[in-house]
Amino acid sequence: MTVVELQETAWSDTRIVRECLNGNEEAWSALVDKYKNLIYSVPLKYGFSRDEAADIFQMVCLELLSQLSRLREPRALPKWLLMVTSHKCYHLKHQIRRNADKMAAAWDGIEGTLPSESEEILCQAEQEQHLRDAVAALGGRCRELVRLLFFEEPARPYQEIAARLGLATGSIGFVRQRCLDQLRKKLHERRHR
Repeated sequence: MTVVELQETAWSDTRIVRECLNGNEEAWSALVDKYKNLIYSVPLKYGFSRDEAADIFQMVCLELLSQLSRLREPRALPKWLLMVTSHKCYHLKHQIRRNADKMAAAWDGIEGTLPSESEEILCQAEQEQHLRDAVAALGGRCRELVRLLFFEEPARPYQEIAARLGLATGSIGFVRQRCLDQLRKKLHERRHR
């Protein structure tokens, strides 16, 4: 099964983890692709540069590779990834603080992150992942419509979206509302699991 097929079938974390542990490289790619935004967003929220966020992303992926077999509950994977990423960010900040005399100008203000801010960052990243998962769980046309309307910059004109999805331009608003209702339902279901 290809990465695209794994994503389109919206495999559960349990199934993806099982396939990863069985050596399925496509499952590894799907797993990283599913959670790349979650992992990458945490360092950015902590104030790290994109390059530093990419380094932290790599460290977390290596940790995932080496520790996945120890994960007792695959459904806990998003929270585990949040915690590992947060710890990597904390340790990097701590290292930066120790070397503050050399790097004070470059890191001015980064030291002000408080534990409550860390919790807020983790909560926000978790909510964003719930949204990404809910969008991924939508049907094909709704998923594509939501992606085109809300996740692309610059925004696409309705005429272009309608042509791409095979819809009448005047029906975009109706279809959008129906898709957003489905998205709300998916988000509600995820919150109450």
